[in-house]
Amino acid sequence: MSDVEQTLSIIKPDAYERNLSDKIKAIFLKNNLSILNSKKLHISKDEAAEFYKVHQSKPFYDQLCNYLSSGPIEVMILEGENAILKNREIMGATDPKKAKDGTIRKLYGISIDKNSVHGSDSAENAKIEISFFFNK
Repeated sequence: MSDVEQTLSIIKPDAYERNLSDKIKAIFLKNNLSILNSKKLHISKDEAAEFYKVHQSKPFYDQLCNYLSSGPIEVMILEGENAILKNREIMGATDPKKAKDGTIRKLYGISIDKNSVHGSDSAENAKIEISFFFNK
C-alpha cells in the first residue's frame, strides 16, 4: 500500500536569484514528486517570523526570518509516495558541506543559511506550512 503525502517546498532567495527554480523542480519531478501548485512571492519579515515561529527560541531565528524575506521565493506543494521523507532526502543536510552528493543543497547551497530550499519536516508541519501559503 502506498502512502501518498503532500509536503511544502520553498525555493529560497539565494536559489531564486540564481535562476535555479527550473533545475530544482526537475530534480523533484525526476524523483517522482509532482508539483500540485506553485507560486512566486516575496514575504515580509513579519510573515517570515510567523512561518518560522517553531524556531523562535533558536539563536538563528532572526537571521532565518531576515533571509527568507530578503527576496523572492517560490513555494510549492509537492505530492508523492512518502513525499515528506523523500523531499528531505532530495534536499540533503542543512549544511551544504555535509550534504550528500547529488542533493539539492550539495549542488546549489551556498551556506547553512543560504541552502537554497526548505521542506516540511513532518506530516503535521506539512499541513501547517501548506495552509500558511496556499489557504490565504
